Amino acid sequence: MDTSHTNDYDYGMIGNGRTCALIDSKASIVYSCMPDFDSGTIFASILDEKKGGQMGISMENGKAVNQEYLKNTGILVTRFEGDDGVFEVIDFMARYTWDGKAGAKHDVSSDIIRVLKLISGTPKARIHHDPRLDYGRFETKSHIFQKTRIKSTTVGVMDDGREVYESCYLYTDLDPEKVLNAEPITLEKTQYLLLSYNDKVMTPDTDTVELMLQRTHSYWLLWSARTHRCNSYSEQILRSAITLKMLQFSPTGAVLAAGTTSLPETIGEERNWDYRFCWIRDGSMTVSVLHRIGHPLMAERFIDWVMQTIPTKDDALQIMYGIRGEKMLTEEELSHLSGYHGSHPVRIGNAAYHQKQHDIYGILLDVLHQDLEARTRTPESLDRIWTRVRSIIKTVEATWESPDKGIWEIRGEEQHFVFSKVLCWVAVDRAIKIAHMLGKIEWAAEYIPLRDQIHEAILINGWNEEKQSFTQSYGVDDLDSSNLLMAEYGFIDPMDPKFISTVKQSDKELCRDGLMYRYRNEDDFGEPSSAFTVCSFWMVKALARTGQRKLARERFEQLLSYANPKGLYGEDLDFDTKRHLGNFPQAYSHLALIDCALELAEDCSEYMIEA
Repeated sequence: MDTSHTNDYDYGMIGNGRTCALIDSKASIVYSCMPDFDSGTIFASILDEKKGGQMGISMENGKAVNQEYLKNTGILVTRFEGDDGVFEVIDFMARYTWDGKAGAKHDVSSDIIRVLKLISGTPKARIHHDPRLDYGRFETKSHIFQKTRIKSTTVGVMDDGREVYESCYLYTDLDPEKVLNAEPITLEKTQYLLLSYNDKVMTPDTDTVELMLQRTHSYWLLWSARTHRCNSYSEQILRSAITLKMLQFSPTGAVLAAGTTSLPETIGEERNWDYRFCWIRDGSMTVSVLHRIGHPLMAERFIDWVMQTIPTKDDALQIMYGIRGEKMLTEEELSHLSGYHGSHPVRIGNAAYHQKQHDIYGILLDVLHQDLEARTRTPESLDRIWTRVRSIIKTVEATWESPDKGIWEIRGEEQHFVFSKVLCWVAVDRAIKIAHMLGKIEWAAEYIPLRDQIHEAILINGWNEEKQSFTQSYGVDDLDSSNLLMAEYGFIDPMDPKFISTVKQSDKELCRDGLMYRYRNEDDFGEPSSAFTVCSFWMVKALARTGQRKLARERFEQLLSYANPKGLYGEDLDFDTKRHLGNFPQAYSHLALIDCALELAEDCSEYMIEA
């Protein structure tokens, strides 16, 4: 079977908030972790075609001809046509549990379900089931287990002496011998494959799988019907919203940056990171967007996770956490995997968790301020929030004048990044607003001078008169796309001449054919060579807010044309080919897409809801 990858991310993602899977246009599962997003991979041919493992489906005397999502759902359908007939592969992850109740408590299974739906004729299919458990560190062996399912196991000992054991189970009403040996199977009726991390207590059958499909279909239709969107860009808003829903870890409410690890920002380079964690920085836009599209519960669950995760008084606030609130995210390189198109190293864990980034304080307090405006809190919860606010402001007061690593997590020398200073201002500004909401008027008055001091320092040190722009850090000529958010956070009026000029100069120096660099200056790994998708959306929003709405709409619609065939976006885009790069799909890219769509759609004063 040909498992060669295309030169673009022509993948669909299925998921249910527990984990996810990437499926290529030929119906091969090329990436999935079990049982959770941050578990070891079970399939990872996207990271190494020979060692990663995959689960493919091929057709004798035929091929895959089309792939698309069922309308308004996270269910992916691949159609095969050939000389002997037609069948479809319907891929999904159930969005509820067996009893139909626990799903409301955010307890869902990580099973991957593949329905082979017979359309016509008697087509022949082969199942290429080749799991490589735990990142393929050790050999995975598969055998028929108790006559009803295929069990795959891996056993090994790590260099540090830790023992590894992992297993998974494939349930099917196809001939298990033929599945195991990838022999042709004639389809005479609709049949199924169900891959589970667990040896299931209730063995699935055809009727159960059909029920799971129909109920999952209904779940997505109902969820989509509650999603607010505009006539303009309705389809793109909804696909992005469904993607975000799939990337929210259902047991805790944490929102992952992406479901994958080590997909490179540029082919052949070393900018390959593990994004299966939650960055607090993504939270501000997450909360705002989720409220605006009619899903306050998702926003509240994220906020509640943040409140349970962040420290209270004497513990340093991290920029990122594990999806259960883990603080230690030790980075490791998997040298046995070659990487996507040879782009190594493959990394798990992320060493950026211990970086000092001052923007996080403003992000967090902006999130808390939004939440307090959106819902009523108990006195007890207000006490906890107020304690955190005061603790964070003490830290800001002590550190805002110090250098840090910045929003882009530079692994080299710390600098006085302008955006970090802006977010320190945001922290004090939101703290003052929260204090007023809680009746702490005297405290608020005490910190107004600090807010004004930070603001003045940025205007003096962050503005480059020769460039007529705010710069990346104090005393340099380099520009940075993050400064496009200065008006968004209220630091400066969008029609202020300095902001208008910053947008103009950023467009001139950082934009290439409508796509944005984060920055152009060299960092730890050299000069960036790909466009950062979220920055391109930031430019759209900045153009719109500075009165250039026609140009903003043109840029936005150009960006929409670069979506992959399923409407999904990675972290980066190649300037020349427009192929997607970086981890995929990227939550921040889809959040920014929705934000821009709501800004630009002229009819957004009247929401349309379509089942």
